[in-house]
Amino acid sequence: MKILVIENDPKTGDYLRAGLDESGYVVDLARNGQDGLHLATTLHYDLILLDVSMPGMDGWEVMRQLGPSPAAPVIFLSARDELADRLKGLELGAEDYLGKPFSFAELLARIRIALRRNHQGRPEDGLRIADLHLDVLTRRVTRAGQRLSLTNQEFTLLTFFVEHQGLALSRSLIASRVWDMNFDSDTNVVDVAVRRLRQKIDAPFAVRLIHTVHGVGYRCEAEAEVKAAPARAESAV
Repeated sequence: MKILVIENDPKTGDYLRAGLDESGYVVDLARNGQDGLHLATTLHYDLILLDVSMPGMDGWEVMRQLGPSPAAPVIFLSARDELADRLKGLELGAEDYLGKPFSFAELLARIRIALRRNHQGRPEDGLRIADLHLDVLTRRVTRAGQRLSLTNQEFTLLTFFVEHQGLALSRSLIASRVWDMNFDSDTNVVDVAVRRLRQKIDAPFAVRLIHTVHGVGYRCEAEAEVKAAPARAESAV
C-alpha cells in the first residue's frame, strides 16, 4: 500500500515517513502543497496524509484542487483542531481529520479504517494469482490455504509482482517502485530479495509463480500460464 505524506514541518515529515515505512507502507514525502498536489494527481496512492498549515499552497487549497471525491482517501493532520477546522476539512471531502500532536498508534488505526472504507464494495479485499491470496488490508498472505510469514519488504515486493502479473519487470523498475531507489547494476539487492521471497512462496509448492526473464528481470505468473500463454507486454505502465 502506498501513502503520500504532504507535510511542511521537516521533523514531522521525517517522523511520519520513518514510522509508516516501519509499518510496511511505501511512502512518498512532499514538503509543500505544490509538490504534494503534483504527486497526488500524477501517481497512484492508496491514501494521502495532508498538513493544513503550509506556506504558499496550504492544505485547504490542495484539497480543493483534488476535488470532493479524490482518487485516494485524505486524512488531514493539523495543529488547527477546532471544531470549525475539522468540519471544514470533512466538508472539502477528506476522509478524516486528526489533530496534532497525535498518537502514532491512533494514526495507524485511522489509516486502516480509511483504507477499509475505501475497499468496501470491491469483490475482494486482496490480490490473487493461482492459489496465492494476498490481503492488502490485513497484510495476510496464504498459498493453498497455508499462511505464509513475510517481512514488510517481502510483502511489498510480492504486492508489486502480483499487481503486475504477466509482465516482465526490469530490476531497475523493481528497485524504484519497491525500494524507492535508483538501481545500481553493481548491487544484487533485487536478486537477493527475490531469492528470499521465492523460498517462501515458490519452493514448497509445485507451481512456480516468480520466473527469471534473462536479460531483463522477473515475471510473476503461474507456471502453467507461462508455458501456454502468448507473448505479452514486456514492461509495466
